[in-house]
Amino acid sequence: MNPKNKLVIIVGSVREGRFGPVVAAWVAEQARTQGDFEVDVVDLAEADIPLTLPAAPPKFAGENYPRPEGMRDVTAKLAAADAFIVVTPEYNHSYPASLKALIDWHFTQWTAKPVAFVSYGGAGGGRHAVLHLQNVLTELHAVTIRDALAFPNYFTAWQDGSPLDAAAESYAKTLLVQLDWWAKAMRAARAEAPYPGGA
Repeated sequence: MNPKNKLVIIVGSVREGRFGPVVAAWVAEQARTQGDFEVDVVDLAEADIPLTLPAAPPKFAGENYPRPEGMRDVTAKLAAADAFIVVTPEYNHSYPASLKALIDWHFTQWTAKPVAFVSYGGAGGGRHAVLHLQNVLTELHAVTIRDALAFPNYFTAWQDGSPLDAAAESYAKTLLVQLDWWAKAMRAARAEAPYPGGA
């Protein structure tokens, strides 16, 4: 019997009046109904994620990295995850500083795990943010999923907590099927042998 993949959905925006929690709740519902996932939503607005970092990077400090007490729960969830979905808006053609801070406070927690993206924004639907995140997470030896989900002009494209586009669920299913495949494959690979890079 194969256990369900542990999926962490990250709400990347901490801005006042943000739309991220609405998108994340819908994505979590899709993951629970369409995928073989145990879902946990991590809202960065509820975590202590300072911008000031210790001198030694987490890549070299390992388990002894001095993270704030208020980050302990988030770190444990990232470490236990088999897969991630990052829900991000686009700020000035990139992603929020809160997401960069979360990523930079961690290293091994991302390594050899798949990451999918759900973005929202104006005409571009947050795609610039996703392109930048793909570069950053690849550096940490994560595997980024090609088929992302983007919501252009979200302020008129959603109603009552759901997207108006009838095809959105189909696109979400494609993303989740790919994420599930990679999560199972990489979980099996990590169990068979330590990942040969990134540390």
